[in-house]
Amino acid sequence: MEALRKSLLIFAIIMTVMIQNKAMAAQHVVGGSQGWDESTDFNAWASGETFKVGDTLVFRYNPGLHSVVEVEGESAYKSCDTSSSVNSMSAGNDVVKLNKPGTRYFACGTAGHCDQGMKLKITTVTGNAPSNQAATSSNPSSSSAADSRRFSTAFFTFIAAIFTLHMALVFQL
Repeated sequence: MEALRKSLLIFAIIMTVMIQNKAMAAQHVVGGSQGWDESTDFNAWASGETFKVGDTLVFRYNPGLHSVVEVEGESAYKSCDTSSSVNSMSAGNDVVKLNKPGTRYFACGTAGHCDQGMKLKITTVTGNAPSNQAATSSNPSSSSAADSRRFSTAFFTFIAAIFTLHMALVFQL
């Protein structure tokens, strides 16, 4: 019986950590409310964000008008050479998981769009603090989205703590 109690407590702690990590992952809509579009200043947008391992990038655009090409390196990025693609997407609501630290490069695959500035360079970092969600933006929807994510993180952390406390009390550990 004692082994079962300890196993359940360990399970509760692991679940708490998993819920907290999931709640802390951020979803970055590339370009904010404007999305993946020629009129967006992607350098300015990216400078207001912190990209962490576990986060995702979401590229929203009109399929057929734009696409997303992840290029191999900085040289291809600077020269808008999309022939050296690592990945190519064209669905209009493309999600890219940031699964390791490092720099990644994206460009629009439509002829001429990358040369007009429709490209993005991001650096993904490791760390424990929540990602910046452009809460300092003057865009009210970005601020309310950041507030919603903060609430969600706090809520899941609270639920995980209650669950762990409940398990400890039930099994008198």
